[in-house]
Amino acid sequence: MSGTSLDGVDLALVNFEEKGSLSFQILGAETIPYSNIWKTKLKNAFFMNAEQFLKLHNEYGEYLGRLCKDFLKKCNQQTELIASHGHTVFHQPGSRFTFQLGNGASIAAISGITTVCDFRSLDVACGGQGAPLVPIGDRLLFSEYDYCLNLGGIANISFEKDQKRIAFDCCPVNMILNKLANEKQLDYDKDGLLAAKGNLHQELLNRLNKLGYYHHSYPKSLGAEWFSSEFLPVVEQYSIATEDKLHTVCHHIAYQIGNCLMTSVSHNSKMLVTGGGAKNSFLADLIRQYCKVQIVIPEEIIIDFKEALIFALLGYLRIKEKDNTLSSVTGAKENSAGGAVYLMK
Repeated sequence: MSGTSLDGVDLALVNFEEKGSLSFQILGAETIPYSNIWKTKLKNAFFMNAEQFLKLHNEYGEYLGRLCKDFLKKCNQQTELIASHGHTVFHQPGSRFTFQLGNGASIAAISGITTVCDFRSLDVACGGQGAPLVPIGDRLLFSEYDYCLNLGGIANISFEKDQKRIAFDCCPVNMILNKLANEKQLDYDKDGLLAAKGNLHQELLNRLNKLGYYHHSYPKSLGAEWFSSEFLPVVEQYSIATEDKLHTVCHHIAYQIGNCLMTSVSHNSKMLVTGGGAKNSFLADLIRQYCKVQIVIPEEIIIDFKEALIFALLGYLRIKEKDNTLSSVTGAKENSAGGAVYLMK
């Protein structure tokens, strides 16, 4: 799994068992940080010509294949399957396309292991958003929670409504928080310490909250294109201290997450919070203020590797030819078993 925040590649080795219900065990997990070279390549992928882009698609797939081989060797384990999300470069479901970098054929060839990739394209072809995909895992693996919130590059939430799984992207999180932290020569704002020092800028907060996306009903999803064209220009318009921007954006994130909860929410409802943003103490406290639910932050391995775990599940379901994408979440015409399979024997 590689997220929009460009932290690195998340690897998780997972064992699934079906005995009535589905259970899982994470046998090993690791994040491999991106080198500056890879960060630059992935950031520039959006602007490459077709030939350069296809070359990088294969190169990145080979890189992922080598990471998987090394990881399995370190874990002293074998696996039946690699499930790779890849790295999203384009996501424009309204134009019927999405693209995750990292050729599955290259991963399979380098690792020698059957590989499932390209999980989003079938849903987009069926008229869906191709996102979010994690809710099937929320339903099957974390059903004891009323809400599942992931704070990655983008925040997304999922919950049951009228016996259907509903999910959508809430707002940018680490995409903007990390970018602002970079202005202070930091990779990220550890514990939200910089944000906590800032002051709320009410006009900026109001402008962000008025962005059109927040007033659309689900299904809906966000991508780098929207962030660059709609969100970032508003933040950059204000010549205020970076700490004030961080502080204000954190309020914006917490406010928007609060807006995503059902109006019938009760104080007894529980919300599982995962992703890198769950470690931002200042942001977590604000979410508690804006959301009238019990916030549950789990053990660190689930915080860090829940998405990788669930993409392992998507690969597992795909190989068993079971639905891994929910039309109630994405808006597609039907559920589907998404993912391209490269079989190795």
